Amino acid sequence: MSSVALRQPVPDFQAEATGDQTVKLTDLKGKNVVIYFYPKDNTPGCTTEGQDFRDRMAQFSELDTEIFGVSRDGLKAHANFRAKYEFPFHLISDKDETLCKLFDVIKLKKLYGKEHLGIERSTFLIDKDGILRQEWRGVKVPGHVAEVLEAVKAL
Repeated sequence: MSSVALRQPVPDFQAEATGDQTVKLTDLKGKNVVIYFYPKDNTPGCTTEGQDFRDRMAQFSELDTEIFGVSRDGLKAHANFRAKYEFPFHLISDKDETLCKLFDVIKLKKLYGKEHLGIERSTFLIDKDGILRQEWRGVKVPGHVAEVLEAVKAL
């Protein structure tokens, strides 16, 4: 499977998410979709990013936009993280890295001088026709969600 490209249709995918959901891109046709990848549940940056999306959820909903968070954490960890911070959107578990590979977000990272492969914080905006309209890679959390919201408004 090749990775996604701007202004091109995103290949259909199916993924398991919180709330016993199976997320299929084809089922979301007619809505804008924001998919944000983050390294790990319950870590400071990831928590703040999720809270920022949560706090602007009403604005995204008014723009007919679904939001999904994705990490390699399991569904149980996701369910706890989602409940703890009252996220109104679902979290996708990508343990086998299928979505991570499709969106090309696995990068070599350094932590405490050790290198490891991990998720690079990234966000993707897919329009109502399934076309990738915008991507943000190497995201810095402050101000990011507001920028994504402006991009959705501009569609």
